[in-house]
Amino acid sequence: MLHRIAVVALFGFAVVSARGDTIDFETFPDSTPITTQFPGLTFTNTTVLSAGIGLNELEFPPHSGTNVALDDGGPISIAFDNPISSFSGFFTYDELLTLAAFDALDDQVATATSLFSSNDALFGETGSSPNEFLQVSFAAGISSITIAGDPAGESFVMDDISFTSTAAEPASLLLLVTGALGFRVLQRKTLR
Repeated sequence: MLHRIAVVALFGFAVVSARGDTIDFETFPDSTPITTQFPGLTFTNTTVLSAGIGLNELEFPPHSGTNVALDDGGPISIAFDNPISSFSGFFTYDELLTLAAFDALDDQVATATSLFSSNDALFGETGSSPNEFLQVSFAAGISSITIAGDPAGESFVMDDISFTSTAAEPASLLLLVTGALGFRVLQRKTLR
């Protein structure tokens, strides 16, 4: 009996650990606007480009696969239905790039800036290389991200974006409570 309680308790704590997600944009055809195709995320000013079609992959090579997302018409913003603790991605740009994170009150809580003003493969600054990794994190929760180069857009592409969600599902919370109670019962039995 004590063994079962310990297993349930350990499982309960494991379920609420951080979950990471990665988006590579590979499932979309060229010129697809990205809005709400990913559950829990809302994108603005984001369009998929494919190598050999809408993307000049000689200047803006994908980090993986053949597709990237372009800032189409202005800075890209991503709103998260549930707060995340970190966001990252690979960016190729021809203007200085700023990644800003905002909390639920729309206060800026973290920022990252590109190392160069341009890192495209053909005309980037000396020492730069395409697909620079940028990330922001804020343990108390990020509700939205804005990625800005040229205010009019068409100044960068992003690929393989990742985010870490630490929000527990209701079922996970039930398992957490069950696990905590199981540990408490186990503690009392071993103390007697």
